[in-house]
Amino acid sequence: MANIISDETIEYVGILAKLELSEEQKEQAKKDMGRMLDYIDKLGELDTEGVEPMSHVFPVQNVFREDVVTNCDTREELLSNAPEEKDGMFMVPRTFE
Repeated sequence: MANIISDETIEYVGILAKLELSEEQKEQAKKDMGRMLDYIDKLGELDTEGVEPMSHVFPVQNVFREDVVTNCDTREELLSNAPEEKDGMFMVPRTFE
């Protein structure tokens, strides 16, 4: 393990995360963090020459449909679903007095 995590680092991370760790949990966290950093170092060894940076592993395109404006007067059709209507508007129960 090339990356050795100090007790002070674990204490600091515990404070930032608002965690109270037992001594056993602190030792386990030190091991886990060391393994994570070793893995990151290993990834740094990969030859990425000629590999283009990307934001996503799959080709992503804009999947939104075109915004099409349609002008149609369906007021009567919409109001036909209303329990009550007055002057071309929905009538709703009073919510406050």
